Amino acid sequence: MARLIDSGPGCPTPTPLRGASAAEARGLVYDDAVKMETDDLYPLVQDFITPMEWPAIAPLVAAINRLKKEKNAVILAHNYMTPDIFQLVGDFRGDSLQLAREAANVDADIIVQAGVHFMAETSKILAPEKTVLIPDTRAGCSLAASITGADVRLIKEKFPNYPVVTYVNCTAEVKAECHITCTSSNAAQVVEAIAAEWNTDTVILVPDQYLAKNVAAQTGIRVMTWPGACEVHEMFSADDVEQLREAHPGVVILAHPECPPDVLEAADFAGSTSALANYVAEESPNKVVLLTECSMSDNVAAENPGVNFIRPCNLCPHMKRITLENILDCLTEMKHEVEIEEEVRVKAKAAIDAMLALPKTEKPLAFETGRKPMEIEVIAAN
Repeated sequence: MARLIDSGPGCPTPTPLRGASAAEARGLVYDDAVKMETDDLYPLVQDFITPMEWPAIAPLVAAINRLKKEKNAVILAHNYMTPDIFQLVGDFRGDSLQLAREAANVDADIIVQAGVHFMAETSKILAPEKTVLIPDTRAGCSLAASITGADVRLIKEKFPNYPVVTYVNCTAEVKAECHITCTSSNAAQVVEAIAAEWNTDTVILVPDQYLAKNVAAQTGIRVMTWPGACEVHEMFSADDVEQLREAHPGVVILAHPECPPDVLEAADFAGSTSALANYVAEESPNKVVLLTECSMSDNVAAENPGVNFIRPCNLCPHMKRITLENILDCLTEMKHEVEIEEEVRVKAKAAIDAMLALPKTEKPLAFETGRKPMEIEVIAAN
C-alpha cells in the first residue's frame, strides 16, 4: 500500500537535504553573479525549495548551466527527477519515449542522463557519436534487473513463432535480443503493430508483467509476459484507490500502466507519465492524485498551480540517486561515461528504430480504465 500525503502548494515531496557545504566543498558560493544568473529560476521551484535553502542550491545550478554551455552538453531529465533538476537544469524533459526521441536528434556533444542507467544506454544506442554520462552508475531499475539477454534467448527458443516486445525499461543486452521495444506511451500500439506484421494473435511482452496484463486488456491480443515489476508501481492497490475516494470525495485518480490491473480498473484515467501530465493540463481537475512516483506530482503541480494534488509517496530509490551534486561532478570530471559493445548497440538500435518508425501519435496514448483484469501466461524465470 502506498503512503499518501495530502498536500497542496508548499507541501511537496522532500528534495535531497543539503547544506551550504555541498556547494562550498566544490568552491562555489552564492555571490552577486550567481544571484543574477539564477534569480529568474527560483519562481519555478518556490513551492518546493524554501528561500533559506536557495543559497545552497543556486551555486550548483549556476555551475551546471555554465558547464553545459562551455562543453556543448545537454541534460535529459525524466519526469521522475526532483524539481531542482527537472525545472532548473533539464534541457529536455519528459517520459522515456520523449527522451529517446530527443537523444536521437539532439545537437550536442555530451548528453547527461538525469534518469536511470537503461535510459543512458538508450541515449548511447541512438547517439553513439556523443559522449553519454550517467551521474551515478548505481541508478538502476528493478525491471531492468529482472531479465537478461540470456533469458530472452531462451524465450525465443521456446516460442520461435511469437514476436518478443521489450519495454524500454531494460538493458541494452535485452533490447538487442528483442524484435521491437515499447514504452508506456505506445505499448498497445506496438503490440498491435507487431502482431499484424507477424500475422499472429500472440505476442510476448517483457519484462513488466503488469504492463503486459494492462496491454492485453486494451488490445484483445493474447499476451505472454515475464515476472518483472516496477518496485514503485507494484505497491499501489485497488484498496488505495478506494481509500482515496472515501477520504477525498470528488478526487480524480490517474494511474500509470505499470500499476497492477485492478488499479487501472478502479482509476479514472491511465497512461504514461506524459499522458498523465497532459490530462492534468487539459482537464484541470480540482483535486487529483497521480499513482506513480512522488516527484512526478511535484513537477506537474509546478505547471498547474490551480490544481490541488494529493501526493502518493512511493519514491524510486534509483531515480533519487541523481542529484545536482553528482550531475555537476560527472560533467566537471567527465566521469561515468556509458559504453556499449558495438554489436549489441546495433542490434538494440534496430529494436528501438522499429518502435520509432511507427506512426507518431498526436499525444501519448491513454489506457481505457474500468476494464476487468485479464489472466495471462507468465513465463517461468528459470
